[in-house]
Amino acid sequence: MQHVVVRNAEPSDAKTVAAMIEEIERHYGATSIQPFEERLAQVEAALFGTPPLAYCVLAVIDGEVIGLAAYSFLWPAAGSAHSLFLKELYVQPDGRRLGTGTRLMREMQAIAAARPGCSRVEWMTDRDNDDARAFYRRLGFEEFAGKVNYRVASAVSDPLA
Repeated sequence: MQHVVVRNAEPSDAKTVAAMIEEIERHYGATSIQPFEERLAQVEAALFGTPPLAYCVLAVIDGEVIGLAAYSFLWPAAGSAHSLFLKELYVQPDGRRLGTGTRLMREMQAIAAARPGCSRVEWMTDRDNDDARAFYRRLGFEEFAGKVNYRVASAVSDPLA
């Protein structure tokens, strides 16, 4: 079996991360894709700005990036603690069934455990994403049914006005 290495994304990885975000968008059925240079600028600002808005680790086999986990920290979580929120876990088709996703999830747990005051790792997946849900079950994670998610674009007018 090939050895999966997980490492922090570096500024020199920005183009790779931007390309992978397009791949993720297409994976989820997007037909309108943001121009690459715009996406690249957003990746650079989000991951490598001061302060960074988010963090990203990359799964690499033989020097090729085959997956990523993008995350940030949320506060408050339990009491006054904070949590690691996994926003995106993605493994390219060729990197699946090699332990890549498992390795990325272990890294998320290790990052959370090493950060003082971080009480948990949280994430979401679509209810109709049977593969992802099966993957998380195989790792021993149980679904939490206690939340309802809402979303509104920041560019819309105030619905309360």
